[in-house]
Amino acid sequence: MAQGEIPSQRWKAWAMPESSPHASVPSTPSAGAPVVYREKLWPNAWIWIIAAGVSAAGILVFAPISMAAGYTAALVLFAIIAVLLVASTPAITVTGDALTVGRATIERRFVGGVQQFTAGEATAERGTRLNGLAYLCIRGWIDPVVKIEIIDPADRTPYWLASTRHPDQLTAALARR
Repeated sequence: MAQGEIPSQRWKAWAMPESSPHASVPSTPSAGAPVVYREKLWPNAWIWIIAAGVSAAGILVFAPISMAAGYTAALVLFAIIAVLLVASTPAITVTGDALTVGRATIERRFVGGVQQFTAGEATAERGTRLNGLAYLCIRGWIDPVVKIEIIDPADRTPYWLASTRHPDQLTAALARR
């Protein structure tokens, strides 16, 4: 066999599946639908303390030049970290016709059962029990998670796993049709 030649018995190319026949779902919930539940997954206080500590390293780096440069660097680093934390904070929104978790939106008719997990069970759902095809919107500083079954036959995603500080309220909002 020549270099770069691939034996035909080792792999097989599969045809890509056709697009879903369903109408596309908007990336944000419709403006006219009333919001049943909304939550922003803001960082905890200890995340901000870590951000302040990391940005304080700017003082150590720039102190040999001048203390003013060190303090300026620390403030700039903290501002950058704060903007990144705020900009990357996902939201969970439930309306009468759609569910949005982070950047993903799905019609409510494709939402199946909902389960909530806390403590060790939540850790297991995020770890050893996790399905590789699941959509994740989890934050390490929020312990409870909610597992939302997806029943769309055109979607290979079995469920969404989302962190939430209010699992009871989110579960109740998804149970209302």
